[in-house]
Amino acid sequence: MNTDVPKTKGPVPVNIDVGLDLDAAVIVALGSNDKGVWPSCRDGLEAALARFRAEGLDVVARSAWWHSQAWPDPSDPPFLNGVVIVRTALDPHAVMATLGRIEEIFGRRRGPRNGPRTLDLDLIAYGRIRGDLDGLILPHPRAAERLFVMGPLAEIAPDWIHPEGRGRAADLATTAPVGRDARSIQDDITPRG
Repeated sequence: MNTDVPKTKGPVPVNIDVGLDLDAAVIVALGSNDKGVWPSCRDGLEAALARFRAEGLDVVARSAWWHSQAWPDPSDPPFLNGVVIVRTALDPHAVMATLGRIEEIFGRRRGPRNGPRTLDLDLIAYGRIRGDLDGLILPHPRAAERLFVMGPLAEIAPDWIHPEGRGRAADLATTAPVGRDARSIQDDITPRG
Protein backbone atom coordinates (compact mmCIF):
# COMPACT_ATOMS: atom_id res chain seq x y z
CA MET A 1 0.00 0.00 0.00
CA ASN A 2 1.36 3.42 -0.98
CA THR A 3 1.36 5.69 2.07
CA ASP A 4 3.10 8.70 0.52
CA VAL A 5 1.23 12.00 0.56
CA PRO A 6 0.57 13.02 -3.04
CA LYS A 7 2.94 15.79 -4.12
CA THR A 8 1.59 18.97 -5.66
CA LYS A 9 3.36 21.08 -8.27
CA GLY A 10 4.23 23.82 -5.78
CA PRO A 11 2.48 26.09 -3.33
CA VAL A 12 -1.27 26.27 -3.68
CA PRO A 13 -2.14 29.75 -4.97
CA VAL A 14 -4.68 30.69 -2.35
CA ASN A 15 -5.12 33.75 -0.22
CA ILE A 16 -4.58 32.39 3.27
CA ASP A 17 -5.40 34.83 6.02
CA VAL A 18 -2.07 35.16 7.85
CA GLY A 19 -3.93 35.85 11.09
CA LEU A 20 -5.85 32.59 10.82
CA ASP A 21 -6.09 30.81 14.16
CA LEU A 22 -6.19 27.10 13.36
CA ASP A 23 -7.66 26.37 16.80
CA ALA A 24 -10.71 28.41 15.78
CA ALA A 25 -10.86 27.15 12.17
CA VAL A 26 -14.23 26.28 10.68
CA ILE A 27 -13.42 23.67 8.04
CA VAL A 28 -15.76 22.59 5.24
CA ALA A 29 -15.16 19.80 2.72
CA LEU A 30 -16.72 19.97 -0.73
CA GLY A 31 -17.27 17.17 -3.23
CA SER A 32 -19.10 16.33 -6.42
CA ASN A 33 -19.32 13.46 -8.88
CA ASP A 34 -22.45 14.52 -10.77
CA LYS A 35 -22.14 17.76 -12.76
CA GLY A 36 -25.89 18.35 -12.75
CA VAL A 37 -26.66 21.48 -14.81
CA TRP A 38 -23.03 22.65 -14.80
CA PRO A 39 -20.55 22.04 -17.65
CA SER A 40 -18.35 20.09 -15.20
CA CYS A 41 -18.16 19.11 -11.54
CA ARG A 42 -15.42 21.72 -11.12
CA ASP A 43 -17.72 24.44 -12.46
CA GLY A 44 -20.44 23.37 -10.02
CA LEU A 45 -18.01 23.37 -7.10
CA GLU A 46 -16.65 26.80 -8.05
CA ALA A 47 -20.22 28.14 -8.26
CA ALA A 48 -21.01 26.68 -4.84
CA LEU A 49 -17.92 28.38 -3.38
CA ALA A 50 -19.00 31.66 -4.93
CA ARG A 51 -22.28 31.30 -3.02
CA PHE A 52 -20.60 30.87 0.39
CA ARG A 53 -20.09 34.59 1.13
CA ALA A 54 -23.75 35.43 0.45
CA GLU A 55 -24.65 32.72 2.96
CA GLY A 56 -22.42 34.11 5.73
CA LEU A 57 -19.39 31.89 5.09
CA ASP A 58 -16.29 33.93 4.20
CA VAL A 59 -13.65 31.68 2.61
CA VAL A 60 -10.23 32.53 4.07
CA ALA A 61 -8.30 29.55 2.65
CA ARG A 62 -8.98 26.92 0.02
CA SER A 63 -7.24 23.87 -1.35
CA ALA A 64 -6.73 22.77 -4.91
CA TRP A 65 -9.32 20.31 -6.23
CA TRP A 66 -8.54 16.64 -5.72
CA HIS A 67 -9.65 13.78 -7.96
CA SER A 68 -10.45 10.30 -6.63
CA GLN A 69 -12.47 7.21 -7.41
CA ALA A 70 -15.91 7.10 -5.87
CA TRP A 71 -16.00 5.44 -2.48
CA PRO A 72 -17.13 2.88 -1.52
CA ASP A 73 -18.29 1.96 -5.06
CA PRO A 74 -15.55 2.74 -7.58
CA SER A 75 -17.97 1.99 -10.43
CA ASP A 76 -19.76 5.27 -9.64
CA PRO A 77 -18.37 8.39 -11.37
CA PRO A 78 -15.11 9.74 -9.87
CA PHE A 79 -15.21 12.57 -7.35
CA LEU A 80 -13.72 16.03 -7.28
CA ASN A 81 -13.07 17.21 -3.71
CA GLY A 82 -11.61 20.18 -1.90
CA VAL A 83 -11.48 21.84 1.50
CA VAL A 84 -12.00 25.42 2.61
CA ILE A 85 -11.57 27.24 5.87
CA VAL A 86 -14.27 29.81 6.48
CA ARG A 87 -14.82 32.66 8.89
CA THR A 88 -18.42 32.95 10.08
CA ALA A 89 -20.60 34.38 12.82
CA LEU A 90 -22.93 31.37 12.47
CA ASP A 91 -23.01 28.71 15.18
CA PRO A 92 -22.33 25.06 14.20
CA HIS A 93 -26.01 24.17 13.69
CA ALA A 94 -26.56 27.27 11.56
CA VAL A 95 -23.47 26.36 9.47
CA MET A 96 -24.92 22.88 8.89
CA ALA A 97 -28.29 24.34 7.90
CA THR A 98 -26.53 26.76 5.54
CA LEU A 99 -24.51 23.96 3.95
CA GLY A 100 -27.69 21.92 3.48
CA ARG A 101 -29.42 24.90 1.86
CA ILE A 102 -26.50 25.40 -0.56
CA GLU A 103 -26.57 21.68 -1.43
CA GLU A 104 -30.28 21.93 -2.17
CA ILE A 105 -29.83 25.04 -4.34
CA PHE A 106 -27.22 23.12 -6.33
CA GLY A 107 -29.51 20.18 -6.99
CA ARG A 108 -28.50 17.77 -4.23
CA ARG A 109 -31.10 15.05 -3.82
CA ARG A 110 -30.70 12.60 -0.98
CA GLY A 111 -30.36 9.09 -2.37
CA PRO A 112 -28.39 6.02 -1.42
CA ARG A 113 -25.68 6.67 1.17
CA ASN A 114 -22.37 7.50 -0.54
CA GLY A 115 -24.14 7.57 -3.94
CA PRO A 116 -23.45 10.09 -6.71
CA ARG A 117 -24.23 13.71 -5.84
CA THR A 118 -24.13 17.13 -7.45
CA LEU A 119 -22.76 18.69 -4.29
CA ASP A 120 -21.68 17.32 -0.94
CA LEU A 121 -20.75 19.80 1.80
CA ASP A 122 -19.50 18.51 5.14
CA LEU A 123 -18.64 20.46 8.26
CA ILE A 124 -15.32 18.87 9.21
CA ALA A 125 -14.52 20.94 12.28
CA TYR A 126 -15.76 23.99 14.11
CA GLY A 127 -12.81 25.23 16.12
CA ARG A 128 -11.92 22.84 18.94
CA ILE A 129 -15.54 21.75 19.58
CA ARG A 130 -15.85 18.02 20.23
CA GLY A 131 -18.85 15.81 20.83
CA ASP A 132 -22.48 15.33 19.92
CA LEU A 133 -24.31 18.66 19.72
CA ASP A 134 -27.90 17.46 19.52
CA GLY A 135 -27.16 15.16 16.58
CA LEU A 136 -24.34 17.17 15.03
CA ILE A 137 -21.11 15.29 15.71
CA LEU A 138 -17.94 17.36 15.68
CA PRO A 139 -15.36 16.95 14.43
CA HIS A 140 -16.71 14.97 11.47
CA PRO A 141 -16.37 11.37 12.68
CA ARG A 142 -14.76 9.94 9.52
CA ALA A 143 -12.82 12.89 8.06
CA ALA A 144 -9.45 11.80 9.48
CA GLU A 145 -9.79 8.47 7.63
CA ARG A 146 -10.27 10.08 4.20
CA LEU A 147 -7.33 11.21 2.08
CA PHE A 148 -9.70 13.23 -0.12
CA VAL A 149 -10.37 15.38 2.98
CA MET A 150 -7.04 15.31 4.83
CA GLY A 151 -4.93 15.77 1.68
CA PRO A 152 -6.61 19.02 0.67
CA LEU A 153 -6.66 20.20 4.29
CA ALA A 154 -2.93 19.48 4.61
CA GLU A 155 -2.31 21.73 1.58
CA ILE A 156 -3.77 24.77 3.32
CA ALA A 157 -3.30 23.98 7.01
CA PRO A 158 -0.72 21.21 7.49
CA ASP A 159 -0.34 22.08 11.17
CA TRP A 160 -4.08 21.95 11.97
CA ILE A 161 -4.49 19.51 14.86
CA HIS A 162 -7.51 17.23 14.96
CA PRO A 163 -9.72 18.31 17.90
CA GLU A 164 -9.65 14.78 19.32
CA GLY A 165 -5.84 14.71 19.31
CA ARG A 166 -5.61 12.31 16.37
CA GLY A 167 -2.72 14.28 14.85
CA ARG A 168 -1.82 17.05 12.43
CA ALA A 169 -3.53 17.30 9.04
CA ALA A 170 -0.22 16.61 7.29
CA ASP A 171 0.28 13.41 9.29
CA LEU A 172 -3.33 12.27 8.94
CA ALA A 173 -3.00 12.66 5.17
CA THR A 174 -0.20 10.08 5.20
CA THR A 175 -2.23 7.52 7.14
CA ALA A 176 -5.83 8.04 5.94
CA PRO A 177 -6.93 4.59 4.67
CA VAL A 178 -9.91 5.68 2.54
CA GLY A 179 -9.41 7.20 -0.90
CA ARG A 180 -5.73 6.39 -1.22
CA ASP A 181 -5.97 7.14 -4.96
CA ALA A 182 -6.87 10.81 -4.30
CA ARG A 183 -4.57 13.25 -6.08
CA SER A 184 -4.41 17.02 -6.38
CA ILE A 185 -5.19 18.40 -9.79
CA GLN A 186 -3.67 21.76 -8.95
CA ASP A 187 -3.44 22.97 -12.51
CA ASP A 188 -5.98 25.78 -12.05
CA ILE A 189 -8.05 26.58 -8.99
CA THR A 190 -9.34 29.92 -10.20
CA PRO A 191 -12.97 30.23 -11.30
CA ARG A 192 -13.52 30.09 -15.03
CA GLY A 193 -15.78 32.54 -16.61
